Amino acid sequence: MKKIIAGLLCTAFLVVSSSCDSFLEEKPKTNMGTEQNFSAPAHARSAVNALYRKGAPKFYSDGGVYMPQRATHGGFISGFFDNEYKGQEVICDYSQKLSITSGNISGALDGVWDEAFGAISRANTAIHYVPATPDLSDSDKATLVAEAKFFRAFNYFYLVRYFGDIPLILEPYESLENMYAARTGTAEVYAQIVKDLTDAVAALPAEAFCNNAHRISRYTAETVLAHVYLQMSGYPLQATNNYAAAASAARDVINSGKHSLAQHGGTPETSAYNLIRTTDNHPEYIYTMEYVTGIDKNDGRVQTSLPNAASTWGVYKYNITCNAYRPVKEYMNVYDKAKDLRAQQDQFFSYAITYEKDGETITYNIPEDKSPAAHFWYEENAALNTGNSDKDFVMYRFAEVLLIAAEAIAQTEGVTAEAVKYLADVRARAYSTTPRTDIVSSLTSLSKEAFIQEVWQERMRELVYDLRVWDDIQRTRMYPVTTATAPGKAAFVNVIGAVNPWGQTFQEKHLLWPVSANEMQRNPSLKQNQGY
Repeated sequence: MKKIIAGLLCTAFLVVSSSCDSFLEEKPKTNMGTEQNFSAPAHARSAVNALYRKGAPKFYSDGGVYMPQRATHGGFISGFFDNEYKGQEVICDYSQKLSITSGNISGALDGVWDEAFGAISRANTAIHYVPATPDLSDSDKATLVAEAKFFRAFNYFYLVRYFGDIPLILEPYESLENMYAARTGTAEVYAQIVKDLTDAVAALPAEAFCNNAHRISRYTAETVLAHVYLQMSGYPLQATNNYAAAASAARDVINSGKHSLAQHGGTPETSAYNLIRTTDNHPEYIYTMEYVTGIDKNDGRVQTSLPNAASTWGVYKYNITCNAYRPVKEYMNVYDKAKDLRAQQDQFFSYAITYEKDGETITYNIPEDKSPAAHFWYEENAALNTGNSDKDFVMYRFAEVLLIAAEAIAQTEGVTAEAVKYLADVRARAYSTTPRTDIVSSLTSLSKEAFIQEVWQERMRELVYDLRVWDDIQRTRMYPVTTATAPGKAAFVNVIGAVNPWGQTFQEKHLLWPVSANEMQRNPSLKQNQGY
């Protein structure tokens, strides 16, 4: 049986009721006040359970076959990713061309704004009413409020990176007063995010995510907090003192011993990367979005792991496939394929696909202008046998914690043995035929600035499908430039004035998305982002 979903299925829902077949769909209870909806422990638990599948968490896993997860928006505006169906999914095309406006992608912008604020509203209600729920133990109250604060912070963290200044709403809406909230400064929003996550860290179980029934644990909250501090240390806040806080949070996760990197088996098929691709339970996972066949499927993940041509071969259970999040060659140049296992066939990527049909083994070489495909999202059983994927979507892994720690320590303490160790842990797993001593030696000899840029490159290589590339460009304001003649290397230039792989020049306005024209019309208190 899967983890948290089993506990979600048949419990009452905040201001709603739920049944097994509806899987947490809203069904408003007419003539029932909010207080009545928190009149039993089941109501409180259901209110918080709902947050696991609302707003920002779903942005990392909600894609379909033609348009992948909403968290891929940043990859497209970076210019480093392409979509076979970008003519239909215009946010991809407009992003590559840097021609987005508040009107031409208003639907996508509304989807992010409305759903994240909807989840925040649910979290506010839970935070307000759970403590007064009768017959609920104090420890359960504390844990549920901590989870709700985590999700409020997680949604605000997504929004503040996406839009910049945003309305900061911390109380439930229970009247029509103050409906038109103005935007709050980015620094104040981040301060609230830190407060919520700090509160969550103090109250959540000190357990690994996979050993905590796939519920948010202290180390999930602390990992996101480390990411928040890292982001705050860069632009637009440049709160450099937060590097030390990022290092502290990351160290706590590392030193807990609860999480660890997956290790390689004896064959390419049993590599660490194929292990984390195919399993839902591993200490490397710090936060995942859960799926269960028959309740909530993750088929889009599988369908976008194959090129469009694969749907015509008659061997897959999906009649539509689309390579909807393909790293372009300028991104792939950051890998040295001769050394880096991640970039080799059927690890993170597929450059060719071999299949059996009518007793014949056929190999399809993906055309260069459509290669590679996301093997990291491929699931054999779903694609070939069932047509139903229940693979969880990974949002945070231990590898990222190590990279956050390496960068944050280098920023505050220099290129220490500890910082080198954490970066070497990630790189040595990928450079599996290179002696670790050589990796450590090469990193130890670097200047502080050169070491930090090595971390940035490693983040590109390791977190390609964790969807972090735009976060890093935003916070560093440095754009990676690669060439085919120097594989495995990137030079970093100021993103303002940099030219993307599609020949378009970044302006400062492109570092944030516009508020949709629809939202601007609905809320007269809002001001549009500069440049839009």
